[in-house]
Amino acid sequence: MHALLATLVAAKPGGRFAETGTAYGEGARAIAAAMDEDSTFVTVEVDSSRHRQAVEHLAGTRAEVVLGRWEDVLPARAPFDLVFADGGVREAGGIGVVIPLVAPGGFLVKDDMSPGRPIEGDEIREVMLRDERLIAVEVMTTATTAAIVAVRRSQAVWCR
Repeated sequence: MHALLATLVAAKPGGRFAETGTAYGEGARAIAAAMDEDSTFVTVEVDSSRHRQAVEHLAGTRAEVVLGRWEDVLPARAPFDLVFADGGVREAGGIGVVIPLVAPGGFLVKDDMSPGRPIEGDEIREVMLRDERLIAVEVMTTATTAAIVAVRRSQAVWCR
């Protein structure tokens, strides 16, 4: 997963990157390490204990680690060239509320998926794989986990 994140970040020189749910900062470290000198990155964690640990883990990187709810912090800073929806998405009303934070041509990434599940009945898959604002694919990240990587279209495509 970290190599995938680093690859997507490297594809956006001078990019603006965000993460929902820092946890202990492992994904954030991969993003920060792949950024060029003109890029910015903000990661938001709601749990104060995990936030403290992430701040320590990300010391010396250019990651801005914010304590708070991502839905309160990120909208004012959008749009982003990549949003790593790593946590707190279901609680905030679903992955669909993240899409407006992504710039046209930007990436939306959701990990920790069980691979090969049906789209129907899986809120994240339904939105990310069927929303007309996105083009998306599910990719295996380990032998037992998958991620969905989406690109935000510049405009909705109306085809029948």
